[in-house]
Amino acid sequence: MISELWFLIQKEFRLEWRQKTMLTGMLIYVISTVFICYMTFKRIIDVPTWNALFWIIMIFAAINAVARSFMQESRGIQLYYYTMVHPAAVILSKIIYNSALLISVALIHLLFYSLFLGNEIQDMTMFLVGLLLGSTGLAATLTLVSAIASRASNSPSLMAILSFPILIPLLMTIIRFSRNAIDGIDWVMNASYVYVLLALIGMVVTLSYLLFPYLWKD
Repeated sequence: MISELWFLIQKEFRLEWRQKTMLTGMLIYVISTVFICYMTFKRIIDVPTWNALFWIIMIFAAINAVARSFMQESRGIQLYYYTMVHPAAVILSKIIYNSALLISVALIHLLFYSLFLGNEIQDMTMFLVGLLLGSTGLAATLTLVSAIASRASNSPSLMAILSFPILIPLLMTIIRFSRNAIDGIDWVMNASYVYVLLALIGMVVTLSYLLFPYLWKD
């Protein structure tokens, strides 16, 4: 399955490199939204507002991008994958690709967000760790939801309905973690949030590995 996984990951990156639709669309959305916020607020001094707005923009960018993971593939392509590769390799390759995509967008988002709305972060290393874990968690969760929603007739609406309740534990944890990073609170106080984020990511990846083969057979 490792060779199949590697092949599918390469396929995802090659397809994006040729089309550049998903990454370009996300960057345009993020940059334009940040600029609109700048035109409205000029500069955000209040830390909770700065942190909440940052993740609100990131969440909607992630949902719009990851929703296409399975919806953009025709039934014929899915049938071809079904006969050629293990279903676990398909879902894991999507999670890895979407994680890399969201991490890249998150870093660019942080750059423009700090440039236009100021940078209130006191512990940048801790914030970047939170950004890495948060982006990976969003990618893993939304990829699984996208796989479930792709089996329904009204996939985009179902994607939005399913994603928000499932994302609440992840969002609550990452917002608290990043708030502590902005305030410069010591790593010892934030270690529990790291463990929770790692546990949530591991749980979602495990569920994806176990459940996706049954979705794939439908």
